[in-house]
Amino acid sequence: MSDSILMVGAGLSGAVAGRVLAEAGHRVTVIDARDHIAGNCHTERCPQTGVLVHVYGPHIFHTDDGEVWEYVNRFERFLPYKNRVKATTGGAVYSLPINLHTINQFFGKTLRPDEARAFIEAQADTSITDPQTFEEQALRFVGPALYEAFFKGYTRKQWGCHPRELPASILKRLPVRFNYDDNYFSHRFQGMPEQGYTTMVERILDHPGISVHLNTRFTRDQAGQHAHVFYSGPLDGWYDYDMGHLGYRTLDFERFTHEGDWQGCAVMNYGEENVPFTRITEHKHFAPWEQHAGSVLYREYSRACGADDIPYYPIRLVEEKELLGAYVARAGRESGVTFMGRLGTYRYLDMDVTIREALDTARGFLNHRARGTPMPAFTVAPL
Repeated sequence: MSDSILMVGAGLSGAVAGRVLAEAGHRVTVIDARDHIAGNCHTERCPQTGVLVHVYGPHIFHTDDGEVWEYVNRFERFLPYKNRVKATTGGAVYSLPINLHTINQFFGKTLRPDEARAFIEAQADTSITDPQTFEEQALRFVGPALYEAFFKGYTRKQWGCHPRELPASILKRLPVRFNYDDNYFSHRFQGMPEQGYTTMVERILDHPGISVHLNTRFTRDQAGQHAHVFYSGPLDGWYDYDMGHLGYRTLDFERFTHEGDWQGCAVMNYGEENVPFTRITEHKHFAPWEQHAGSVLYREYSRACGADDIPYYPIRLVEEKELLGAYVARAGRESGVTFMGRLGTYRYLDMDVTIREALDTARGFLNHRARGTPMPAFTVAPL
């Protein structure tokens, strides 16, 4: 057996963990089935317009983790960027997340913060004391009018099911603000890599101890050729899906170009169910320090993920959690492999959390090696 480490996946998880181990003196081989690095945060320049395009949909970096912020800036300069999302519904454009401007505009009011709190509480269904579903959560905290306008149709399109079938926890991530702050995120550090995420990942992988092989699919027989495998592919894929596929939503992108400025913002949501796409993203607005005459845009359509599709959002409803539990139990009996990342742990992860877990996982491996103890299959429990 070789003393090298195999990283399956050249996205953030594999790149960051691989760099930590390479800097500690290990030989690291990184493989990826795609023809590029950086996974779903891959960026590239449009040859016609010069716009830096987020090929698999927009990725906005935001974190409260100071070490992670320093880490990414070590490899690429991050410039300030605030994600200000707009939403078209009912023939008007509003700011998201729901804030004081949204409330006043939607209801035709001029409420102050304390007045708006009381007003929204009067709209809310206070008979719901312990919200269990997405719909109950929305009705309890924003009431039926805002729920119908901004959440119900969008959610049905995004998840392919009625909001009453989804857990309340999904909506808990969406704040309501009683001020005029329209910054979608509230983290201390927010920005975009000046030359894109692929440039950043390329620099992370640029180490003499790391070799990268693209267009290379992983097979289980490769595991025996390495001292340890860090696997950021699909957890069920490790077992060739022999117990079934874990459920994901995937995205289809309808790309189009425009001469000038199409929508005046980076992200425009479409809340009504009769509009088939969930949002339009205009990519030059993700790099406001650049100037481009032309524009590249994506209409996003969400649907169930097929066997040959790129998985984006783990569904994690009851049936998926049962199947996940079976795969996790099976993986826990493995040796010589650690599952990590969004696909390896079947969890929706923001980029900063992905990087944090990759750093911690690689450091944990070094500690286990130093102590002579086996590395576990999971450093973060998927369930």
